Amino acid sequence: MSSDGLKKVIITGATSGIGEGLVKRYSTCHKVIACGRNQEKLVDLESKNVETLRFDMTEKQHVFDAFEDLDSVDIVILNAGVCEYIDDATNFDASLFERIIHANVIATGYCLEALIPKIKPGGQLVIVSSSASFLPLPRAQAYGASKAALSYLTRVMQVELEHIDVTLVHPGFVETPLTDKNDFPMPFLVSVENACEAIFIGVENRKREIHFPKRFTLLLKLFALLPFSLWQPLAKRIKR
Repeated sequence: MSSDGLKKVIITGATSGIGEGLVKRYSTCHKVIACGRNQEKLVDLESKNVETLRFDMTEKQHVFDAFEDLDSVDIVILNAGVCEYIDDATNFDASLFERIIHANVIATGYCLEALIPKIKPGGQLVIVSSSASFLPLPRAQAYGASKAALSYLTRVMQVELEHIDVTLVHPGFVETPLTDKNDFPMPFLVSVENACEAIFIGVENRKREIHFPKRFTLLLKLFALLPFSLWQPLAKRIKR
């Protein structure tokens, strides 16, 4: 915490969707460093007294260079991610799979190496995964696998990191430019503002897991308890 009593918060994926919403929410009460690639959005955030860093998270050296001169921070929120679907499992798209895994998982690893040493004792690390990690869903071979990897990674960090608190975020469907591209029904869709408020409150309370909206995520968690032999035909019906 700085001399003025404000926490320093780093947010990746800050130029769109949940990340942009979190920047707006946290900048009302803390010092924010917004990270992203969209120069126009970053300039707009700077006009609102938000510090920014522009770099490509998928490039390891870019990540290390961006954070090299950074002082200690209180909260790191790793939110950046992309989503694409594999429409034809028979003709598996390995390039798409590699692209999603690299952007969502490997790039997160770059940020962890660069930023964990800079988080103050008693600080917080927040990783945004997805409720898609709860169950094997049609077309989500790449996206779901990447988010399942993030969830597992975060759980291990909760076990091993003793000097900071680690929070895992499992959002349901949130109305963002990312989900605007979806061509299927999205039950219990929530606004960015509501999603960010749920994350903000959960992080403030140092929750180990934040998941929302609960009427959706709890239902998925319940389905995840079923034997796979029961879930498989349901998943096939969803695909059709």
